[in-house]
Amino acid sequence: MNPLLAVPADFASLIQRFFGERLIQQQNASPRTVASYRDSFRLLLTYAERERGKPPAKLTLGDFDATLVLDFLAYLETERHNTVRSRNARLAAVRAFAHYVALQFPPALQLAQQILAIPMKRFERPMLGFLTRDEIQAVLAAPDAGTWCGRRDRVMFALLYNTGARVSEMIGIRVADVTLAATSSVRLHGKGRKQRTVPLWKETATEIRHWLQYADLRADQSLVPNRSGLPMTRTNVADRLTLAVTAATNQCPQLAGRAISPHSLRHTTAMHLLQAGVDITVIALWLGHESPVTTHGYVEADLAMKERALATIAPPETKRKRYRPSDAVLKFLESL
Repeated sequence: MNPLLAVPADFASLIQRFFGERLIQQQNASPRTVASYRDSFRLLLTYAERERGKPPAKLTLGDFDATLVLDFLAYLETERHNTVRSRNARLAAVRAFAHYVALQFPPALQLAQQILAIPMKRFERPMLGFLTRDEIQAVLAAPDAGTWCGRRDRVMFALLYNTGARVSEMIGIRVADVTLAATSSVRLHGKGRKQRTVPLWKETATEIRHWLQYADLRADQSLVPNRSGLPMTRTNVADRLTLAVTAATNQCPQLAGRAISPHSLRHTTAMHLLQAGVDITVIALWLGHESPVTTHGYVEADLAMKERALATIAPPETKRKRYRPSDAVLKFLESL
């Protein structure tokens, strides 16, 4: 091994410079990106200590090789039971650091290239799940309007459905971000410091207006705080939605046993806009998608739209026949 790769101080210095200079100063990465990369390296260094028998302060660039990274990725999936998406997110952080090492420390170029050659793992994209209009209305009406938590939850779910916001965007809404006027709207702080303004339906604006009068919140406070006045967490929101879905099951029995997350409300917003005839590029802007290509997944999930498209190209009375190969070679190829 190159002796230059066996100095612990070099590895520690590169990690500090990668976060302090590269991410924060040069790239001006968002706090969420920095936090995600930080958590990835916490997991990686803890795993390396377990496998290599060295505390993080004693690790060297020679220890940071493709074998360690591949074993770490396998550990994430087998022991921590992370999804492929989570595995790829951790790998993205490691690859960003490897790219930085290749530029800043030429003796480690070969090690960095081997890590950069590790591919992202492919995965199946499940069909997007969403609620019908009756189901979403049952969920929106489920929280008890006679309690403080119930009123807050009604506002929270109405905002999620109205705006199609991600959970992180919804819990980041402050009172000052809401404009209640002739044309009401809310400003969302999205991924990568992107902001967008989404119009509010009259029902949502009325719900928020009543909530602000009831809760007496300051302009700098979270619009949907917890009991302590602090912003809610993702877990808080998911737990409250689970309670609402359980209560709504009495009105809509088909909700029983379904896994409905806050992101399901985002999918529901997109599907209902699509079914109402809203252009897909407008829906992409509404949801804060960087590219309309991401929004095309909702078209795939809407069976009714596919059936309407099919009806336009084939008369209902036409009898369709399935192709059957007559040649033995074609039969073999068809069976593959």
